[in-house]
Amino acid sequence: MEEREPMTVQGELLLKKELETLLSERPKISKEIAAAREFGDLKENAEYHAAKEQQGLAEARIREIESKLSRAQVIDIMSIPPSGKVIFGTTIKLVKLTDELEVEYKIVGEDEADVQIGKISYSSPLSRALISKEEGDIIKFESPSGIQEYEIIEVEHK
Repeated sequence: MEEREPMTVQGELLLKKELETLLSERPKISKEIAAAREFGDLKENAEYHAAKEQQGLAEARIREIESKLSRAQVIDIMSIPPSGKVIFGTTIKLVKLTDELEVEYKIVGEDEADVQIGKISYSSPLSRALISKEEGDIIKFESPSGIQEYEIIEVEHK
């Protein structure tokens, strides 16, 4: 059985938009390949090889997105009654115990994760340490810079 691909509603929309963009670029890439063929000898034709490589990358990404969407388990956090526990889709405010630095993260799917904007993957060490915890709990997890300790200040359904 194929493994489900958890994602938020926003994550699904972003993947669908990316797929639409890639599919709309197919004719342009085909035209670039056709135009490059006209330059002659394909063995030494840089434009042809670049266009073929672009086509290969685009097709691989299209297959990857289609696969993820076919396995998507879209989780709408707004349809789940708040329980006070950290679950996929919740936004968590934390305070780092070593320096009192406050941070906020939303637990999202793999493709949505971007720590720079406060979105972390459900499979990250921090997310795994947070899942099923509640406000006031202290969590420890192993990061590349060593063991980190945080206190959960707030769990939000938003």
